[in-house]
Amino acid sequence: MSRPHRLDPSEYVGFRQYFLTICTHERGRHFANADAVALVLEQFLRVAVAERFAVLAYCFMPDHVHTLVEAQFETADLQRFVRLAKQQSGFVFLQVARRRLWQESYVERVVRSDESLPGLINYIIANPVRAGLVEAPFDYPHWGSQVYSREEILEFAASVCRV
Repeated sequence: MSRPHRLDPSEYVGFRQYFLTICTHERGRHFANADAVALVLEQFLRVAVAERFAVLAYCFMPDHVHTLVEAQFETADLQRFVRLAKQQSGFVFLQVARRRLWQESYVERVVRSDESLPGLINYIIANPVRAGLVEAPFDYPHWGSQVYSREEILEFAASVCRV
């Protein structure tokens, strides 16, 4: 497997927003299980607080997770955040499920200033609909935000469609 292209090192630290996709090891469908989602989400949110990131939106698909995160401090380091979130959630998952959780790497990109946050959030929460898992985003239980309620996320994402 080839490694994904990495950002310039300077782009990993500071006040930025990032869109992340992290896949499970061998695309195992671990997140079809609500207990596994809760276990991993708890670790991600704990690490986010410790590393000074806000998880603006997340969606756990059966074999991967999408997150939109925002650095909350000038020294916040995305690489450290992802490394610790994967390490700690992977360790806890291994203790419970006796299986490896994450693939070796992840895909990230900096959110550009001209991108619509509602559009990105809509993309994240509509992922289960596009995959045919549910008919509407609200029907899918494994998405949310550390910052906003599900209702606020839906309203925010809906603003993409407003004229």
